[in-house]
Amino acid sequence: MTEASNTVRFLHDEDYGAPFDTRTLDHQSMVFMGGRLTESLNDGWRFVIDPFDTGLRQHWYRDEAVPAAERGMPWDFQPDHGAPVELPACWNLQEPELRHYEGTVWYTRWFDYAPSVDGERVVLRIGAANYDTKVFLNGRFLGNHLGGSTPIFVELTDGLAARNRLQLCVNNTRTLDRVPMRHFDWFNYGGVHRDVALLRLPPVFIRDLFVRLAPDDAGVIEVDVTLSDRSAEILVFEIPELAVSATIALRGGAGTARIPAQPDLWSPDSPKLYDVVARCGADEVRDRIGFRQVTVDGTQVLLNGEPVFLCGICVHEDDEALGRVRTEEDARRMLATAKELGCNFLRLTHYPHHEMVAQLADEAGILLWEELPVYWAVAFDNPATLADAENQLLELIKRDRNRASVVVWSIGNENADTDARLAFKTKLAETARAHDPTRLISAACLINKGNYRLEDRLAAVIDIVAINEYYGWYEPDMDGLAQTLTAYDLDKPLFISEVGAGALTGWDGSETELFSEAYQAAVYRGQIELLRGCAALCGLSPWLLYDFRTERRQNAFQQGWNRKGLIGADKATRKAAFAVLQGFYRERGGFSGA
Repeated sequence: MTEASNTVRFLHDEDYGAPFDTRTLDHQSMVFMGGRLTESLNDGWRFVIDPFDTGLRQHWYRDEAVPAAERGMPWDFQPDHGAPVELPACWNLQEPELRHYEGTVWYTRWFDYAPSVDGERVVLRIGAANYDTKVFLNGRFLGNHLGGSTPIFVELTDGLAARNRLQLCVNNTRTLDRVPMRHFDWFNYGGVHRDVALLRLPPVFIRDLFVRLAPDDAGVIEVDVTLSDRSAEILVFEIPELAVSATIALRGGAGTARIPAQPDLWSPDSPKLYDVVARCGADEVRDRIGFRQVTVDGTQVLLNGEPVFLCGICVHEDDEALGRVRTEEDARRMLATAKELGCNFLRLTHYPHHEMVAQLADEAGILLWEELPVYWAVAFDNPATLADAENQLLELIKRDRNRASVVVWSIGNENADTDARLAFKTKLAETARAHDPTRLISAACLINKGNYRLEDRLAAVIDIVAINEYYGWYEPDMDGLAQTLTAYDLDKPLFISEVGAGALTGWDGSETELFSEAYQAAVYRGQIELLRGCAALCGLSPWLLYDFRTERRQNAFQQGWNRKGLIGADKATRKAAFAVLQGFYRERGGFSGA
C-alpha cells in the first residue's frame, strides 16, 4: 500500500507536525532588498482551509496535479482547485464564514521559470504571513518560519523546473510557546498579508548591508557587509553626493569600514537622505539612507545632540476593508494625519509593521518606535519561546536598521516582573545592542500601584523607561498620575507609551458619560495638564490614532472594536480629543533642534 493511500495510519499520527517544525527560515536566510528587481507572485493563487491539518498528515504537497478523468481512485483534497485569491490578503475578510477562523490554510500557485544567466540563484520572499508558514516547492518541503510580521526568505534554486508548483501552508492558531502567545488584544488575522515575490540573484550576492553614522563620531560613516558565501575579496561602496568611494576588504564573506564623511544630518525638520551603492562582483544593491545620532542624557532624548520631545501617537496595522494588509495609500495617509496632529513620532504597536512605513517615515521626517510582540503573558522560561522572539527581533533589525526614522527598538509590552521575564528581556536587549548600537531600547514597564512607584527591574536594562497608564479611564482618579509622576526618580527619560480613553465616534454624551467624545476629550485635557509639569517626561504616544478590531471588546459601544482612537475606524472622522492633543503638540513644537 502506498503512503498516499494509507489514510488510516495518518488518522492516528499526532506527531505529524514535527518533521515540518524545522524553523530553518530565519534571519540567517534573509537577503538585503535595497534596489533589487523582483518578480511579483501576488496573483494566481488558490486557497483551501484545512482545519484538521489533513494536508500535513496526508502530505497533500506530494499529490500530483492529475486531471479528474485520469484518477484511478477517489480523493478528498485538491489544493490546485481551491478558491482563487490575490495576495496579499487576510482570509478573515475574504469570506464571511472565515471571519474567526484559526487554523491552517493552503495556498497553491504555478509559475514558469527559465534562468536568465548561468549560475543564477532564485529566492522567494514573503513579506509576512501570520504566523507559522511552511513552504513547499514541487512536492518538496523547504522549511518553515515562525512570526507573523517579519519577512520570510527561502532559496528555490535547486528545486526549480520549467513548470513549478509553489505551496504555502499558513497557520494562525495561537499557541503557548511563541510570541505573541494565546492572549493578546488585537484581531488575529490569518494569511499572507504582505507581498510575495521572486528574486533572481548572481551566484555570490550581498546578503546584508548596514550603513549608519558612527555613534561616536558624526564625521564618520560605518559600513558592515555580509555576502552569501566566502569567495569574494572586495566590495565597492559609494555615496555619490558626498563623493564617497571606498573599497572594503572582505574576509570570510564579510567586511567592515569606517569612512570619513560630513553628511547633512537627518531630523524631522530636515529629513535629508542620500543614495548609497554597494557593488560586489555581479551584484549591486542600493538604498536611500539618512544619517543621524540618537542618545540619552539623563532624562532627555537627544537627536544629533539636541533635545527632542517625542510628540507621538500609537498605531495598529489594521483596516476596515483590508485587515492587516497595508497599501502605500494607507501608509501615506497615516503619516500625513500624524503630522496634522502635530506628531514627530509614531509608536508602531505591537508587532513589526510593513517596512514601507519606515521607508516613507524616512522621507516624511517622522521618528519611529518599532516593537516585538512580546505581549502580556509569554512563556519566559521556555528556551524555544526566547529563540522565536530573538529571531523576530533580528529579522526586524536587519530589515529596518538602515532607516533613520527608526530610533527605538521595543522588546515588549506589559509583562509581569518575574526573574524569567527579566532574563528573557535582558537577552533581547543584549541582542539588539550587539546587532545595532545606534538605537535606543525600550519597553512598557509596570508601576507598583500600591505606592505609585516604578519598581520594574527592567528599567535598569533599557534606555527609555516607558509606562502605559490609563488614569481617567481604567482608573478614574487622576490623582494616581500626579503621584506616579512625583515618585519618578530615575535618571532616565520617562515616556508615556499609552494613555487614553474610549469614545464611540459621533456619540454626543456628556463629560461624565463613558464612551462619549466629550469624556475622551476631558481625559486628554486632564492628562495634559499633569504631564505638562513633568521635567523627566521625554514624550508620549497616546492610545491611539485609529479605532481597530479586537474581539476582546464586546459591549454596546465597542462591538469588536477598540474605540480609543482619536479617529474612527473609517480613518477619516476626527473625534473631539484629536483637537485637544493637537493643541498640546503645537505648544510643544515637536523637534527643538536645528
